[in-house]
Amino acid sequence: MIVQLQFTGSQVGAVYATMGIASLFMPALMGIVADRWLNAERVFGTLHIIGALLLLWASTITSVNHYPLFYLIMLFNSMAFMPTIALNNTVSYIVLEKNQYDIVKDFPPIRVWGTVGFIAAMWLVDLLGFTKSPMQLYVSAGSGLLLGIYAFTMPACKPVPNTEKKNWMQALGLDAFVLFKQQKMLVFFIFALLLGAALQITNAFGGAFLDDFKKTYPDSFAVKHTNLLLSISQISETLFILAIPFFLQKFGIKKVMLMSILAWVLRFALFGIGNPGEGLHWLVLSMIIYGMAFDFFNISGSLFVEKEADVSIRASAQGLFMLMTNGIGAYMGGTISGMVVDYFTQNGVKNWPAIWFSFAGYALALAILFPIVFKYNHNEAKQTALKEY
Repeated sequence: MIVQLQFTGSQVGAVYATMGIASLFMPALMGIVADRWLNAERVFGTLHIIGALLLLWASTITSVNHYPLFYLIMLFNSMAFMPTIALNNTVSYIVLEKNQYDIVKDFPPIRVWGTVGFIAAMWLVDLLGFTKSPMQLYVSAGSGLLLGIYAFTMPACKPVPNTEKKNWMQALGLDAFVLFKQQKMLVFFIFALLLGAALQITNAFGGAFLDDFKKTYPDSFAVKHTNLLLSISQISETLFILAIPFFLQKFGIKKVMLMSILAWVLRFALFGIGNPGEGLHWLVLSMIIYGMAFDFFNISGSLFVEKEADVSIRASAQGLFMLMTNGIGAYMGGTISGMVVDYFTQNGVKNWPAIWFSFAGYALALAILFPIVFKYNHNEAKQTALKEY
């Protein structure tokens, strides 16, 4: 018999929130380390190994009585894991560049395998009944340990040497923040933050939304296999990731980001009208739309930051992007969306249509503002790049 985790819903929610807390400072900090002192691939590998060991420790704690220790371990695990998302991009870009590949064209087909792995993990955990079991921590720890060891076999991604006299910000590795001096980058990072909030809304309440249908649709596929339904979002990601090079080259970052924001509008609105019964097709369509909503701002945004940042601050710039999306954005999204959910909850019953339509309205407001305030001309940028080439 598989041992079951005994933590309450609020305790599980608090553990998920550790990712937002860790993202407030760890991606930027580890980006500075990779830019200044240590090879990026070694920082990447070391963090994965540390995270794997912490997950193995966490797997031994199943009782609600030991929750404070479990929470502390998972907080440290988030501190180890969250920087690896940005470092993964940095290492990939450096290796591709060294081998004279086109980053915009060749990175997405490689990145898509990360999503394939995510889908495989979701299906494995769901079908083997590990959803509320410590066994899922073993799966994650094993994957992290293998990846951490493998990272040390990758080509060296050394810090860029800089012999110029440095000011105090450069000496501390904080020079990625100079990107805020460019109006287009400032606006871009602000909207990355606001879209990070939208992502956190889905992370925090997508599963809870489906779980609430247990009383009204107890025998439905969506309720019995929530992870399988949610995995459609990741399957959709694999398709939209592969489409990124075409869309970026054809339309540019401004239109691609706008497509992402509009996709978030649909993502939330379709949740508002869907249910696991006669409205299941709306839920499935929302999962499919998620691929565009997530990839067209997260992956495309990372590529845009790589293109705009100087090579000497590439890891720090990716860390800054993570800080805005998974750090400040996630914290804001989790906090404010929780208030919205509480507002539309009476006597313990949540008015999910009102909740999701509120979030859709938020995304729609972003869609109206973004093209007005983000000043970036894709055609002019292409012409400048061709002249430089």
